Amino acid sequence: MERANINSGLVNQIKSIIEQSQQNVAMTINRELIRSYWEIGKLIVDCEQENNYYGRSEYAFMLALSKLLTSELGKGFSRPNLVNMKNLYVSYPSCQTLSDNLSWSHYCKLLLVEDNDARGFYEKECQNSRWSVRELHRQIESVLFQRLLLSDGTLNKQKVIKLSR
Repeated sequence: MERANINSGLVNQIKSIIEQSQQNVAMTINRELIRSYWEIGKLIVDCEQENNYYGRSEYAFMLALSKLLTSELGKGFSRPNLVNMKNLYVSYPSCQTLSDNLSWSHYCKLLLVEDNDARGFYEKECQNSRWSVRELHRQIESVLFQRLLLSDGTLNKQKVIKLSR
């Protein structure tokens, strides 16, 4: 059958189905990746507490774990990435509070924000405004949260704090 005889609406419907399926697969992979990293972070915290790893011994433990995991599983288990997994668990003690709309790269940027209110604000704004990782980084670097707290007095400060929680 010639291309000219095929209904363009049919092609568009098929394209739409495939594109939606691809988006669903990507979201599922992202959700499972973040959940896995959260669980790894929990295991690391539990092991550190059980063995009293602090300071230099904590660093040595993470480095040794990184080397073992990398040799067994391949890339993705550098010491800094394992630290991010640990910090994900520490910063988000309930896995259910993690958003399916944010990527691991988003969370790595959010974990750099030490203040819980500020982190909550950036997380919510990132979801609501659909910020890319680059835009999230830009907003954190420009201290948007702190600037909003300083503007328009007490009422604005209460709104920003409420939004962050």
